[in-house]
Amino acid sequence: MAKNIVITGASKGIGKAIALYFAEKGFNLAFCGRNKEDLQKLESEILAINPSCNLLNFVCDVSQKNEVAAFTKAVLEAWSTVDILVNNAGVFIPGQVINEEEGVLEKLIETNLYSAYHVSRALVKTMIEHKSGHIFNISSIAGLQAYPNGGSYSISKFAMTGFSKALREELKPHHVKVTAILPGATLTNAWAGVDLPESRFIKATDIAKIIFDIYSLSENTVIEDVVIRPMLGDI
Repeated sequence: MAKNIVITGASKGIGKAIALYFAEKGFNLAFCGRNKEDLQKLESEILAINPSCNLLNFVCDVSQKNEVAAFTKAVLEAWSTVDILVNNAGVFIPGQVINEEEGVLEKLIETNLYSAYHVSRALVKTMIEHKSGHIFNISSIAGLQAYPNGGSYSISKFAMTGFSKALREELKPHHVKVTAILPGATLTNAWAGVDLPESRFIKATDIAKIIFDIYSLSENTVIEDVVIRPMLGDI
């Protein structure tokens, strides 16, 4: 029987790469994003890879708690179990804490942290019930080391890393795994216009492969944190 994966922020970048990779592996997919056209394009690409895939395509701004609630309700109505949750949705706004625009911290925390908090709380209950499941939280190297133009983005990713560690401790006795993925510069639209060769970036498909490989380990093993960097180091 095909397994079920839920991905937030799946219409582009890392989330899209994860969705396409797991479609190739025969998973059913539930995913959300803010742009309806991008989601429909992704759905077409998935069905071209895996025509029998059971899909749930949902327009959702994960910074809005009520929209997250609607998405997770739809997932639980469609599926009795969730095997993998990837909390991937996020936004990057460069700047400095001391002079960034008012409201930037709130926007980044709502999107990069609160979304994962609310989605996880809604879907983890079925994992606990079945004593099985794996939550992947996409953090960042900015959640390990602050940098001059990271500002509130770095704050939000430090919080995401902490959230993942707290969830890991809580879910140990329930046999639900939790892994924090902390990638460096990854070739996505966030770096559009930067005058650097592709070789200086991580490929989004590599992150998808890593998540699949971690999930494929035996039930007695969990990788708690993975730091991924470009071969030549941080940008």
